[in-house]
Amino acid sequence: AEMVTPVRGWAQVDAAYGDNGLDSALFMENARKGSIVSRANSIGSTSASSVPNTDDEDSDYHQESYKESYKDQRRRAHTQAEQKRRDAIKKGYNDLQAIVPTCEQQDFSIGSQKLSKAIVLQKTIDYIQFLHKEKKKQEEEVSTLRKDVMALKIMKVNYEQIVKAHQDNPNEGKNQVSDEVKFNVFQGIMDSLFQSFNASISVTSFQELSACVFSWIEEQCKPQTLRDVVIRVLHKVKSQLY
Repeated sequence: AEMVTPVRGWAQVDAAYGDNGLDSALFMENARKGSIVSRANSIGSTSASSVPNTDDEDSDYHQESYKESYKDQRRRAHTQAEQKRRDAIKKGYNDLQAIVPTCEQQDFSIGSQKLSKAIVLQKTIDYIQFLHKEKKKQEEEVSTLRKDVMALKIMKVNYEQIVKAHQDNPNEGKNQVSDEVKFNVFQGIMDSLFQSFNASISVTSFQELSACVFSWIEEQCKPQTLRDVVIRVLHKVKSQLY
């Protein structure tokens, strides 16, 4: 910045230029204006140097805002994913309670409290094991029924052969047998059954007796087994008659 010349200096300059015939008043006016302009430039440069750079601050502010926004987005995404996972687990437990019958039954030991997840899982495991046992039991029943069906088919074939034999020999029925022969046939069948019954039945207790009877019926009174017994008895009686 340029220094302002004191008033006494201006008088000397005025006197000097006055001797040369110059207009001293015009010179002083121009000098005063130049001094004001120089002073304004000096103040402007000082003010400009003291003003901060707002563009850099705006850029830093936007970067910080972007960082905060990115963190918020990640936090919200994580929260939503966690909530979705919890909702899925809750729905799974609710579905188990709706499917498993024992979860719907009221447990008086815990009152009206909501079933815990551990209890729901344990009841689910017990129910699955129960279903496995029932499935195995049903498979065994199906196997037994298939055997019975096969035995009935065999009996059907045998009866059809008997009917066909009577149709081919209509006079064979005229030779009737006596009541004694019928009794002998019945006695032979009962004797054979009693032998197997006596060998299989235990009379230690009534419960054991009942269990043995049902077991004997299942094993010795099957259609195929009875058929073999009857055929064996009929051959024996026939050999005695003829």
